[in-house]
Amino acid sequence: MQQQPTNGAAPGAVYVQTNAAPNEVLAFHRAASGSLEPKDSVATGGDGDGSPHLQSQGSIELRERVHTGDTPRSVAEHEGLVVVLNAGEPGHASFRLDSEGIAPVEGGRQALEADADPAQVAFGPGGSMVAITERGTDSIVTYAVEDDGTFGSSSSVASEGPTPYGFAFTSGGTLVVTEAFRAEKGAAAASSYALVDGLLQARTSSVGNGRSEICWAVVTPDDRFAFTTNFADGAVSRFAITSDGSLSPLRSPQTARSLWRTRPPASRSKASRGCATRISPLTGITSTRSTPTAAASTAGPSRPRAR
Repeated sequence: MQQQPTNGAAPGAVYVQTNAAPNEVLAFHRAASGSLEPKDSVATGGDGDGSPHLQSQGSIELRERVHTGDTPRSVAEHEGLVVVLNAGEPGHASFRLDSEGIAPVEGGRQALEADADPAQVAFGPGGSMVAITERGTDSIVTYAVEDDGTFGSSSSVASEGPTPYGFAFTSGGTLVVTEAFRAEKGAAAASSYALVDGLLQARTSSVGNGRSEICWAVVTPDDRFAFTTNFADGAVSRFAITSDGSLSPLRSPQTARSLWRTRPPASRSKASRGCATRISPLTGITSTRSTPTAAASTAGPSRPRAR
């Protein structure tokens, strides 16, 4: 609970219940800067159960840990089926999530090429397949998802531009993929693909936005726009999506807002540069990822992949 100040810059107070035995309410003074200083504690007259979180407060509590693989990088979920993408030993693994916890799916591990350097995994519309971007091979691979949670047939298509990174699907199956272009300055781009008979076909090839080190992508609920983040110059760009899945960039000041100035100076140095944060313009959710790598393209035309 937080006391609301009459002025946005005014100090206030924060109150926290301990759930300890005996139970207490802790009072903190909140300065105008937002910093907290302990002030007092008051016994409630009752005993808490000693657990670290109060579910009635909508808090998050760790339920279970499972081993997912070496260096997990991305995770996706659809109707209780969870797929984790691992980068250390490139591959992905599936798990079942329910009210009791999370458990590995038997036979639900699938290896990728040793030089894949995968970036993201996500379910396609309906959850019948997953897509994965491979920065090391400049490829986008898809795997069918079987009813038992294992992975079936797969296919691969060469990315329209180098270093395919983040992506998002429209509800109709259009796939929008960002391309970091080996971190080349000003070369960031995005391409779009359509799912045709379960295979990806390019609709728009490498539409540039004039930015650098493009990272993640989200699609608006009405499927009209895709937002992408550009780490090197701290901007968010917007692309229009047409009914046939084609992309076109929109470069108005209202749609490319700088995020860079909000970061501390230390994070702007070249030593810390990397496509670290995905920011959803719809939900505000962020997630951490790593820097795009420069690898030679080994991708060819669409081809089947051995399981």
